[in-house]
Amino acid sequence: MHGPPLVGWLLAAVCVLSGGYCLLRARAGAPAVRRGAGSEAVMALAMAAMAVPIGAVAGADWLPLVLAVVFAGSAVREVSLLRSDRPHHAHHAVGAVAMVHMALAMAGGAPGHHGHGLPDGTGHTAVGSVLPAVLLLYFALAALRSGARLIPASGTGGAAAGWVGRPELTTACRGAMDMAMFAMLLPS
Repeated sequence: MHGPPLVGWLLAAVCVLSGGYCLLRARAGAPAVRRGAGSEAVMALAMAAMAVPIGAVAGADWLPLVLAVVFAGSAVREVSLLRSDRPHHAHHAVGAVAMVHMALAMAGGAPGHHGHGLPDGTGHTAVGSVLPAVLLLYFALAALRSGARLIPASGTGGAAAGWVGRPELTTACRGAMDMAMFAMLLPS
């Protein structure tokens, strides 16, 4: 990730904690809940890998391209699942596209996420300028939506549900991942 190393490590920690919680959710509940939690765990753990400061993975020039391929496949999978009864697949598809964008920006070696090392030397295209702005707006609104969902959820849920099945924890986890994605998309 571009930017201060401390920010990268903090984002990685938030994403690892969110991914760990999603893994716990993937072990309990109905099959549809498990699949959704599994997808969220993969996204959170991959976000953690991408948030690690670039200096910590020096010499792994192949890593951004591998991540781009993995998340392109994830985006295709999520789009193919859009017809199911889980509308959250659209959010996962947008997240996967954002991860592909960030991985390609890392592979280009340009500072920030707007430049992609294009042959003309400008580093700007219509997609290169518009896509990050659209993704930033999307994840800002998604984080705000998660935060708004937490307001009525506080104080609900009961101890009988157990801490893994608490809906406000799931919403907080999603909100944290949305905020982390927003922070990762910010140009440095």
